[in-house]
This record gives sequence, C-alpha cells and structure tokens, in this order.
Amino acid sequence: MEENIGDLQRNVGRQMKSTLSGRSTPRNSPSFRRLNTSRTPRRDGRTSGFSSQWFRSNRIVLWLLLITLWAYGGFYVQSRWAHGDNKEGIFGYGSETSDNSSESDKVLRRDLIASDDSLAVKTGVNKTQPGLKNVDVVLAKKGNGVTSRQSTPPKKRTKRSGRKSRRIARGKQKVAVKTEPTDIDVQEEEIPKRNTSYGLLVGPFGSLEDAVLDWSVEKRSGTCDRKGEFARLVWSRKFVLIFHELSMTGAPLSMMELATELLSCGATVSAVVLSKRGGLMPELARRKIKVLEDKEKLSFKTAMKADLVIAGSAVCASWIEQYLEHSVAGQRQLVWWIMENRREYFNRSKLVLDRVRMLFFLSESQSKQWLAWCEEENIKLKSPPALVPLSVNDELAFVAGISCSLNTPASSTEKMQEKKQLLRNSVRKEMGLTEKDMLVMSLSSINPGKGHFLLLESVRSMIEQEPALHDFVIEGAIEKGDDYHSRALLQNLNQASESSRKLMSDSEGKVERTLKVLIGSVGSKSNKVPYVKAILRFLSQHSNLSKSVLWTPSTTRVASLYAAADVYVINSQGLGETFGRVTIEAMAFGLPVLGTDAGGTKEIVEHNVTGLLHPIGRPGTLVLSKNLQYLLENPLERQQMGIRGRKKVEKMYLKKHMYKMLAEAMMRSMRIK
Repeated sequence: MEENIGDLQRNVGRQMKSTLSGRSTPRNSPSFRRLNTSRTPRRDGRTSGFSSQWFRSNRIVLWLLLITLWAYGGFYVQSRWAHGDNKEGIFGYGSETSDNSSESDKVLRRDLIASDDSLAVKTGVNKTQPGLKNVDVVLAKKGNGVTSRQSTPPKKRTKRSGRKSRRIARGKQKVAVKTEPTDIDVQEEEIPKRNTSYGLLVGPFGSLEDAVLDWSVEKRSGTCDRKGEFARLVWSRKFVLIFHELSMTGAPLSMMELATELLSCGATVSAVVLSKRGGLMPELARRKIKVLEDKEKLSFKTAMKADLVIAGSAVCASWIEQYLEHSVAGQRQLVWWIMENRREYFNRSKLVLDRVRMLFFLSESQSKQWLAWCEEENIKLKSPPALVPLSVNDELAFVAGISCSLNTPASSTEKMQEKKQLLRNSVRKEMGLTEKDMLVMSLSSINPGKGHFLLLESVRSMIEQEPALHDFVIEGAIEKGDDYHSRALLQNLNQASESSRKLMSDSEGKVERTLKVLIGSVGSKSNKVPYVKAILRFLSQHSNLSKSVLWTPSTTRVASLYAAADVYVINSQGLGETFGRVTIEAMAFGLPVLGTDAGGTKEIVEHNVTGLLHPIGRPGTLVLSKNLQYLLENPLERQQMGIRGRKKVEKMYLKKHMYKMLAEAMMRSMRIK
C-alpha cells in the first residue's frame, strides 16, 4: 500500500514538472510568470486554498454580507428617490423632463411661476428668446404647475426609456384633461380705489396704529407657549400647509397664523399655494414662511416627508386628489381643515372626503351639516371629525387689552386699554367722526353671501322710517315658531320704537345721534365686482344713505378699525357664516354683534346677551334695522353687551383654547416617530 502511494506521488510530480517546464509554456503566459516570481507554487496554492476553504466554511457569513449589501443598496435608492435626488434616474438613466429642458426653458418656467396663477397663456413662438420655438404654456389657477413643451434635437434612446417617456406623457395628459375645466379663472375688472368711485375711502391706519401704540407686529419675537402641549407636540417636526389662495379672508389668514405659530414653536413649515390671488404673499415673506413654487411633484415629495399635511379649505380637493394618486400612503398623515359650509363646496370635495385621515370643522352646525351630506351620499369617513374653532390671535388680543403672550411690564393689559382708547380717538378723528356718531362696521369680502346689500337696505329703512314693513317682519318672526327669540325681539323693537317716537316728539334735552356704516374690504380679490357695482348704484340713488357709508381697503391691520367701531354686523346669508372669525375679534374689542340667526353666528352670539340676532334673507332687513335703532338709542345697553361678549372671548376663544383643541386633534392624526 505504501509503495503504491509513493509511485502515485512520483507520477504526479513528473506531470507537474512537464506541465510547468519552460519549453511547453509561453514566455508571457501567467504560468511562466508564476514560476519566475519569488512566490512558490506551494505558497500560492496554500493562500488560495485557505481563502476558498474559509468561504466554504463560512457560507452563512457570506450570505449575510450579500443580504446586507442588497438591503443597503435598496435603502439608498429609495432615499434618493424620496428626497428628490433623482435627476439622473435610479439606475443612471436620465429622466425625460430633465434631459429635454434647457437652461432657457428653466428661466422661462421660473418667470411663469412668478407671474399671476390665474392667467391662461398660450404662445406659439417666443419672440424674446430666439432659441425657443413651439412653446405651449398653460398657467393654471389651482396650482397644477407649468406645463411646457419645447422642441429639441432627437436623442438616441433605448426601448426602456422610450416606454417610460410615453407613460409619463400619458400621465401628464390625464392630469391636464382632468384639471383644465376648473383651472381657468376669469379676471374681473376692478373698480378704481378712489373717493370718486366709492364716496369716501378711509384707512388703512397701520402707521397711525404703530405711532399710537408704540408697538409693531414686525418687532415681535414669537408667541409660542413653550410649556404648552401644542409646542411639545410640534417641536422639530415637519408640516406642509395647503393654502387655496392668498386673499385677506378667514381661511388664508387662519392658515398663515397657524404656520406662524408652528414656526414659533420650532417646527419646519412649507406652504403650498394653489392660487396666488390676493395680497398675503408679502406677509408670508415677512413671517419667513417658505412657499413652494411647484404645486405638483415638489409639493407631493415634500408632503410625503412631512409628519402632517394640513389642507386649509374645501377648495384644496383637486390638490388632495392628485396627491393621493401620487402617494397611496399619503392619506395616513393628511388632515383637512374645512372652513366652508355650502353645498357646492361639498360637491367639489366629496370624492376624497373618505380618503383623508381626519376632517376638522369650525362649528357644531357645520359639522352636522357636512355629516348629513355624507350620509346622503353614503360616504363613510375614516375617523370621526374633530371640532377646532378659530381664535383671536395674540396681536389683536394685545391691542384689545386682553392678557396674552405679548404683554410685558411696560405694556400691561391696563396700559394697552388706555392706548386702545387713544387709538380710537385718533382713528375716529381721521374718519371725521364724533362721539355722537355710532360707527357700525362690517369687514369681509363683498359678495352676495355676506349680505352687504341687505345691510344697506336696513340702514335706509332706519333712516327713512318705514313702520309698515316693521309689522310685517314681526308677524313673520312669530310665525316661525321661535317663541323665545320672537318675544325677546319684539320687546327690543318696541323699546326702540318708543325711544324713537320720544326722540321725534321731544328733542329738547336729548343728544341727537347719527349712524355711520363702514364697509370693507375694498380691493379684495374675493369681491364680486358686479355685486359691488350694484351697491354703488343703489347708494347713488339714495343720497341720504350715501352720506352715512364709509369704505375701507382690504388690509391685515384691522385693530385700529375694531377700536374705532361701536357695533359689528355679520349679515351672512344662506346657511349662515361657517364660524365667523371677525365675530370673536369684534367681541374681543367689546363690540356688540348683530348677526343672522344661522350657522356659526348663533353659536357664538347669545341673543340679548352679547348681541342681537335677526332672520336671514329679506325678512331680516327690517329686524336688523330696528336692532340698529335700539343700539343707537341705548348706548349703555350697547356697552353692557360688549363687556359680556369680551368675557366670553376670554373664556372660550383665545389662542390657548384653540391650540389645545388642535393639539388633541393632531395627536390623533399625526405620524408619531
């Protein structure tokens, strides 16, 4: 046996020697080089054998290493895609949009985005830039971005990239077809802001307000309550807020103040503006709120990375629908703060109501109405809606003399009330008013839903004294069956009639008071120009009424207007005001509120306590007229109603109350890491 083994080893040695000899091996072959190096074949074989044996004996380690590398590569690709670093594609292929867009095309796109979103432009040839030809542009209102097509030299593409580009093109065509009918906004001709147009324009009084109060909102350093639950919840988190427009009305102003509070509390905020109609863009810039120029892909990717996305109007339905199509998981951190209460807004948004995480409503009446509509349409919400009413911001509470985060020892509530009185005197002097005048104010966008025309009819009826219509209104109110309201209203009107008759019969020893009406907001992008023109024609036909009406431009500096007013009127028609942010702001300044007996107004205003209510529609015009007469002749009652309304605001409608409820609702819907 041992001899056989020895013979076998000698034979193997001869074969290896003949195989590795220089005569049979080319000079430049790897075998020749190995023979002439310092490393011996035995050492080389030992090294390679050790490596192969190590890998064979550690297959589990090898597989774990491969799995780790594969997982790392997957996470790396996914991270680049989610964070928008996919300019060259996932696997190195250039994306269709980035390859075909030149530098001049990017400049043109930036210029178009910076222009007004409500215009629709279609150009065949760009004459200012000779390098661009056949450029078709559609600039949409709702924020579907800018779609540009530019002819470029053909590029060599693979079949895979060609199929990808065709899919992208089909997707873009689908989005354009779906949003085109609703994205065209016809611009109405504006009325010149001159006294010759309106009669008498007053304000704004921002500079006067700063001079009297010796304080400006630009100087504030933040109003966040660091110890509050809201601040602890939003600290270092990312939020995306969707603005449907930038007009100086309730929803955009509320969203702007929410963004300011989030930034003040240490959160990261990005704003998506679907329509730049309005004048809030400079204010957003002053508050350092980041506005995303792109309203499609960039906003979608930013929203996917956010902890919570808050849409601030029912008009945001189109953006929400496109976002949910882009990201199936996006509904997990998407809430919808609906601030409208009309059926047309429900019809616009009903297709996506059941796809968001949660709905926020402003009032009980709005919540009940929307839930009833959902039941009619068999829409089942993902979770019960939350009730988050609005509040008086700290800037207005500070001027009104209500304790807030802006108070300092040098600007206590007592000192601010004294300055508010000085501000009132200065503004009324600028308006040409005396203490004998009762200034009735109504600040809102001027459209039929706000009832300005009916308000002016009430004032005309009060000036011209029409008792026949008075009886008709009282009978109609009693027929409605609201016994308590009717009896209380009848009592107030009888008192007003008695005081009026007494004033006319015996004017000696009496102070004759006059009524002035201040209407805003002139120049607001939410105004209906034909409706405004109809009001101006009505005033031109009644000279006595026209002398009693003042107008004020649209502005965010409204503290001076509230300080100068004596009564506030919110005459919203239809289903009434959804909530009425201006209602609680007026109550904070101690003003009694005359409002319609509908919607959120009747939840805020207590009849005969903090104000007086009247029916909606034309039957309410004469009731409103008598309510105005009653407050004109009873300044003490006017003052008492204002005091009670101010106490209610301090108890229910300050910023701390709103953000406490908002924190509870956000906790139920926000993605907690």
